[in-house]
Amino acid sequence: MSPLSFISVSLRSIPPRFIPGPAVRLAQIGAVTGLLFALGCSSTSPTPFPDTNALSEPTVATSEPVADAVPAPRVTLDPVYFETDQATLSSSARQSLKDDAKSILEHPEWGVVTIDGHCDERGSGPYNLALGSRRAAAVERYLVEMGVPRGRLSTRSFGSDSPAVPGHDEEAWRYNRRSEFRTGALASAIF
Repeated sequence: MSPLSFISVSLRSIPPRFIPGPAVRLAQIGAVTGLLFALGCSSTSPTPFPDTNALSEPTVATSEPVADAVPAPRVTLDPVYFETDQATLSSSARQSLKDDAKSILEHPEWGVVTIDGHCDERGSGPYNLALGSRRAAAVERYLVEMGVPRGRLSTRSFGSDSPAVPGHDEEAWRYNRRSEFRTGALASAIF
């Protein structure tokens, strides 16, 4: 007799007055599922989860000594900050975007870079969504002027829904009026 038929027989032997009609079927399904889970887990050893906090660099087999290897510099794209109720790029934002354009062009493996437009909490929801779109579009236009192909860029607006700094004063708002970047792999993993 298989273990599954034993469960079926033992559950059928319970008098109906103790388990009402539909509950019998549910109890049988639960017992069978539990037994299958227990049998499946006992026959294999658990595999540990990878350490998701560790950053791993790709490795390449080489016959050359490792001492000559130079770690690749970490590249980040800095947020662009805006004045209140503005989508105009400041001179410091333009300088930062020149460096960002160079990085985007040097890293085709990033795929499409998404520009997220954000606002502070002041203003209505529809207004902030439109302002976030204008901010992202301003950054996109400037990157295209710097030589980044338009096909490598996309834009979206979060309005005031995703503040970088919590707070209800100018100290927080100045960091929430921004555009941020997501590279292809990161953008698809988060959203």
